[in-house]
Amino acid sequence: MAYNRRQRLNDNIKAIETAFILDREQRTPTARERLLLERYCGFGGLKCILNPARELADAVHWAKSDLELFAPTVELHRLIRENSKNESEYKQLMDSLKQSVLTAFYTPSAVTEALTDVLKEHQIIPEKVLEPSAGIGAFVDSVLDNNPKADIMAFEKDLLTGKILRHLHPEQKVRIEGFEKIEKPFNDYFDLAISNIPFGDVAVFDPSYTAMKGMRALVTRCIHNYFFVKALDTVRDGGLVAFITSQGVLNAKNNSAARFMMLYHADLVSAIRLPNNLFTENANTEVGSDLIILQKNTQKESLRGDDNLLDTVYNDENRIPTNNYFLEHPERIIHTTAKLDTDPFGKPAMIYTHEDGVEGIAEDLRKMLHEDFKKNLNLNRYLGIEETKAEEVKEVEETEKIEKTEKMKPSIEEKQNDTVVSLQKQEKPTDDAELSQKSNHQQPPVQMTLFDLWGMEEENRQAVHATKKKAEITVGAVAKKVSRKKASPLVKSVNPTFKVVTKPVEKEEKPSLTDAKEQETTQETKPILPGDEPYASISWEENPPINGFYEMMMTMAPEDRVLLRQKAELHRQEQLKALGVEDTLDPKFKPPMEPIEVLKVQIGHGQSKGNEPKEDSKTQNTLKETNHEREQQKEQERKREELAKKKEDAMKPRPFDEKLESFHREGSMVLDSAGNIGVLKDLTKYGATFMPLDLNMEQKEKAVLYIALRDAYQKLYTYEAEEQTENKQMRESLNVYYDAFFIRFGNLNAKQNVKFILMDASGRDMLSLERVENGQFTKSDIFDHPVSFSLDEVSHVDSPEEALTASLNKFGRIDLPYMTELSDMPEQELTEALKGRIYYNPLIDGYEIADRFIAGNVIEKAERIEEWLKENPDHAIVRESLEALKASFPEPIAFEDLDFNFGERWIPTGVYSAYMSHLFNTQVSIVYSDSMDEYSAKCSMKTMAITDEYMVKGYYRHYDGMSLLKHALHNTCPDMMKSIGEDENGNDIKVRDSEGIQLANAKIDEIRNGFTEWLEEQSDSFKERLTTMYNRKFNCFVRPKYDGSHQTFPGLDLKALGGKYGVKSVYPSQKDCVWMLLQNGGGICDHEVLRP
Repeated sequence: MAYNRRQRLNDNIKAIETAFILDREQRTPTARERLLLERYCGFGGLKCILNPARELADAVHWAKSDLELFAPTVELHRLIRENSKNESEYKQLMDSLKQSVLTAFYTPSAVTEALTDVLKEHQIIPEKVLEPSAGIGAFVDSVLDNNPKADIMAFEKDLLTGKILRHLHPEQKVRIEGFEKIEKPFNDYFDLAISNIPFGDVAVFDPSYTAMKGMRALVTRCIHNYFFVKALDTVRDGGLVAFITSQGVLNAKNNSAARFMMLYHADLVSAIRLPNNLFTENANTEVGSDLIILQKNTQKESLRGDDNLLDTVYNDENRIPTNNYFLEHPERIIHTTAKLDTDPFGKPAMIYTHEDGVEGIAEDLRKMLHEDFKKNLNLNRYLGIEETKAEEVKEVEETEKIEKTEKMKPSIEEKQNDTVVSLQKQEKPTDDAELSQKSNHQQPPVQMTLFDLWGMEEENRQAVHATKKKAEITVGAVAKKVSRKKASPLVKSVNPTFKVVTKPVEKEEKPSLTDAKEQETTQETKPILPGDEPYASISWEENPPINGFYEMMMTMAPEDRVLLRQKAELHRQEQLKALGVEDTLDPKFKPPMEPIEVLKVQIGHGQSKGNEPKEDSKTQNTLKETNHEREQQKEQERKREELAKKKEDAMKPRPFDEKLESFHREGSMVLDSAGNIGVLKDLTKYGATFMPLDLNMEQKEKAVLYIALRDAYQKLYTYEAEEQTENKQMRESLNVYYDAFFIRFGNLNAKQNVKFILMDASGRDMLSLERVENGQFTKSDIFDHPVSFSLDEVSHVDSPEEALTASLNKFGRIDLPYMTELSDMPEQELTEALKGRIYYNPLIDGYEIADRFIAGNVIEKAERIEEWLKENPDHAIVRESLEALKASFPEPIAFEDLDFNFGERWIPTGVYSAYMSHLFNTQVSIVYSDSMDEYSAKCSMKTMAITDEYMVKGYYRHYDGMSLLKHALHNTCPDMMKSIGEDENGNDIKVRDSEGIQLANAKIDEIRNGFTEWLEEQSDSFKERLTTMYNRKFNCFVRPKYDGSHQTFPGLDLKALGGKYGVKSVYPSQKDCVWMLLQNGGGICDHEVLRP
């Protein structure tokens, strides 16, 4: 469908009007209103709004081809002016629209859907999405179609477009500001950044970049480069950046630094050149663009593959700078036809078009994206599951091992039988060495550990693995520390060498029952059971346990270890018998197989002459008590570890889970939902990070009381400042919280409290809640009465003047209903009595004091009021205001008193063109670029005046009249050089050509001075028009007179000031200054200080 400018402009006006209505009524759009908003297409193809259109007379400045758009443009201005709070807001909204003309080319929905659909088909379903240049949300809509739960942060700098976007997507984070305003906490945050970004040599002010030296500071000079680098900072590792941008990003030879930064920590997923007719239907423009998709890779250390192609630019066969990637991959250019032409800036360029329009472009784009994603997308990196195959295999094996172990838990007999059966299925080994060798090369069906061999229950195994503790070994009355180790499979036998060390008994805070028993008996050595000598003599500190099995063994009683060795020997013999293998083990390594009671008798137990049962009973009781104590110690150690882990988890930073208050700042001390104390970091309006503080009990109590006091103060002050009414309940709460803190910890400014309070971002404000009186800290005024507004409320006045003073004191403006209530006089009587002091301003639909109304650009204000009177001719009060404005007009300056300088920007370029055409005797055209603040000039033909009379010949270059004209317009002179010889390398030795420069300056001065003489020769009507133009532009301002005599300062202690400084009253100039600051919303007060 062809682009209809008038229809598009009307759609935009209706959308803007709808947005204003929704703002005014504070509601969401209806279905019909949503359709109107969605028809907004921006002003990228509507440059007519750059033309003046405030009144009908402005039509003379419009080209004939644009005149059909004049009336709608006037309506646009009227609509925005009527919905602006003041002239400043109106100008701000219009300037914002005008700035968007160069870049507001919205992406067709077919293209955005193609991109987001391909992302989803390749398992890219982002949850956190960034749109740094959203327009009205074409990409936002497409992302939400594929993932309705996506959390999107959308930036839009244009004020009106941002309003529309916010109404279309009220549930998303729409920010009407520049992308450079994004906060630091959002670095490495988003899964996807997707947009059609602005382009051009427009610098971006980002303090986080401009403060740096090197390439980051360079990318801020071009907005498209900045968007790429900044977006890569905001996406997480593995996240994607998918931007449609101008071809200049990849084609510009001087853009190498930006391309290097883009590719240094990101992998290229796709680069596709889009045809020039992509935006024709939506924005009535043909511009070349590229789709570039990058995947962030923080592990990347150098460019590789296609990165090197994308980073270089060469001239193609037509000598047009083209990115080397597209020279090597011409198939990545979407088009059906290509021709050599010029770009919108007049430079040679290849123009690609697609005969099937947007739908055809979208279809080809899908195919190319599928190919690129299959080839280049690292899905594991995006999903955050980047692992090596070895680690994955190891994890599978560990899982299988655990499952097998769980199946082996029922009984030791089942484990032994299963093992025998599995071993019988293998080839019969000839000897132990062969058996060991086969076990290394064959994967057994069941992999056993020493735990399996000794019949350990699963609970005991977990206890061995999970704990690092001091294991008391009551052998030789020595307690040793044991390290925790991981159990290893039984592959080959190990014969460790133990070092016997004699150490003194270590004293514990709580002696065990074994220690108590030993203290009651003599210092004789406890008998050691056969085979238990290593456990009695080993120094566990110098020879720590090599795995969990030995750690378990040393914590067992000696009798239990003997029983386990006997059971292991029986198990070994059964396996040898089942395999038919002869037992060749040296008997001295076999454990004694006698019952434990017999062993005790053999080594001396029970030789107490008839007291065997009694001694055995005492020993058993001691062992039971020792085991019970050991279990208690294990439980206590487990609880200590749990508490330590809870404390560690509690000190980890985490999102703040309570409501953020308006007074919260970076570093504010807060309580989370669990009652933990911490401070806020990385604070944004969308949330903050809670940084816990490690405080003792007293500090926690102090923090809780302080936070309650601070919140009470902040809420009270905010409420009274906004509502201008006293809140006694909040004030009572403030006193209660302060008293609670004071009783427990003393004054806020006490030495022991100041350092703690200053940990809070609002700490200094809180210290001001106390003031010093007679050397003591006392409560400040806010504990007793409001301080954000005056309590001396005027209830009645006797004159209109007093009513006006009361209104200005309270509101800073004229409030007629309030004045009527105070004076018991009708509004008409008040306005009649105050005539000359107040004027009705129809532009704001209210009264203003004369100081404010008759100030500023009074000529423009009068013209606007005259336009208003044309529609409301019977408004007599407005006519009085108009007469007062006209009476204040500055006296016009006559032509003879004006000093005209050649090149002044306020003089129309047509005047300069006429003068230079007269001087050079040919048609000269001069154009001024407001954005670049630069003149350009060209002539229809070069005459003798240009090539001879105004020619200056330099050593290296000749400057003709047209060159000198540009210098004259800019009030500069050429920097001419000449050679005075050659150096040893044959290079010219250059110095300033002073003679040439003087001659050029003389010619330039001749051009500039001749302009005034030429103006003098013009007709009187010409002079009058030029004089009127000057007076309307510069001689139109009236300085406001700030009269602050009506102000009162009830809180000012003049008695104290008089006693200390000799001040008896407030000077009139000081009152005027205060009133000026109130009227202007701030300012600077400069005054002379007289020193004695």
